[in-house]
Amino acid sequence: MSTQSANKPKADILVIDDTPENLALLSQMLTEKGYKVRSVTKGSTGIRGAKAALPDLILLDVKMPQMNGYEVCEQLKADERTRNIPIIFISALGDVGDKVKAFQAGGVDYITKPFQVEEVLARVDTHLIIQRLQNQLQQQNTVLQQEIKERAAAEEKFAKAFRSCPSPIAIATLADGHFVDVNRSFLMMSGYTQEEIIGRPMAEIYSESAMATFTEVVQQSQQKGFVRNQEFQFSTKLGAIKIVLLSLELIELGGTPCSLSILNDITERKRLENEFISLVSHELRTPMTSMMGALDLLSSGQLGTLTDQGKQVLDIATKNTERLIRLVNDILDLERMKSGKITMKKVRCNMAQLLIQAVETMKPMAEQARVNLKLEPCSVELEVDPDRIIQTFTNLLSNAIKFSEPGKTVWLKSVLNSKHLQITVEDRGRGIPADKLQVIFERFQQVDTSDSRQKGGTGLGLAICRHIVEQHDGRIWVESEFGRGSTFYITLPLSDEAKGEALVI
Repeated sequence: MSTQSANKPKADILVIDDTPENLALLSQMLTEKGYKVRSVTKGSTGIRGAKAALPDLILLDVKMPQMNGYEVCEQLKADERTRNIPIIFISALGDVGDKVKAFQAGGVDYITKPFQVEEVLARVDTHLIIQRLQNQLQQQNTVLQQEIKERAAAEEKFAKAFRSCPSPIAIATLADGHFVDVNRSFLMMSGYTQEEIIGRPMAEIYSESAMATFTEVVQQSQQKGFVRNQEFQFSTKLGAIKIVLLSLELIELGGTPCSLSILNDITERKRLENEFISLVSHELRTPMTSMMGALDLLSSGQLGTLTDQGKQVLDIATKNTERLIRLVNDILDLERMKSGKITMKKVRCNMAQLLIQAVETMKPMAEQARVNLKLEPCSVELEVDPDRIIQTFTNLLSNAIKFSEPGKTVWLKSVLNSKHLQITVEDRGRGIPADKLQVIFERFQQVDTSDSRQKGGTGLGLAICRHIVEQHDGRIWVESEFGRGSTFYITLPLSDEAKGEALVI
């Protein structure tokens, strides 16, 4: 401890008493206890001294000439600067009336003369502690009031932005998913009124697939605080389907954890984009088919014999043309599905047979890649489009085989519970980075941009799979650890007849 800190007085005390002996005694005993003492013999002098340098505490005699202690106390309490200084009266007057008058004047304590040293010190210590605590409380209250003011200003600013924002915004409780508030733009997009939304569960407004997406976004937000631009379908009150981008952040509203959702309606943009892609794809299909025919004619040798280098160039051209045709076909397939031009032709099918058929279809590819296929089917009958469901299974198996090293195994499994059939495609390949897990089901999204060249993919397979599964009121998602492999999950709901009919093969 420094010398300055060690010599710092405990408090500054002003003693006002017209008796020099009392001043000397009080000054001596307080100085010995580490207090700084200022002594005056007149009330008026004491008032000027208190205003010039505010003391921490005042010891005040009652009976003094010209101005008594009550008058001194009243003047000090009337001044804003000295109002909060604690004043202890010390007087030979011991009547109850004198004490009451002292407290009415603003004193905090009253000591009767002749006083005991220990009593004076104890009361001085007590009131200094009380004063210090009051000062701390006042400072904390000042800070709190400022914080409240700033928070109120921030809330008012947020409320204005919330109400006037052109993008639909919704706030919902995190625990039970009930709407707390929505802005005008949300009501305009959804077609609901404020009364129809507030307090209502989100599951009654959002579709099952939208709620599944929303739940996944919330889980991601709990890990990193926010999620931006997750696409999902929004159903209005009148049943219209809108494509929106969801950005979500976790907030606290009145101490309650909530989700703040900002929805960006991209329905019209998607429509124009889809029309453009469909138009371009149709226009590309005819010349590419002619190109493929010409390449086939060249490879047949009917137009002459090619050199080895010519055959190599022809082989490269053929493979690239085939990839372009697959890309165009996938685009057209996906657009027809999304526009409703391709409907699911659902019939009652044994899912185990469809799984077996998918594995049989992919066996040649697996054997060529020296990858093992393991099947664990579950027998249950569902109303599905068999061709489209097999297309989904083979697409997932194809990806798993492509990204598996020779000697590895790919598993196709199905498990039945009381509500749905779950199918999983599991591999031990390179896995998918965490930032790709959500966008991997979007069009033209691939883990690596070189995959389309090295693996022959179009970037549309998973988007087609998702659309097929959603057309069956199901759900598809992926869990992966980069460098350790991936597992794709599909759930298909059971009909009432199918529940309880599982038979493990």
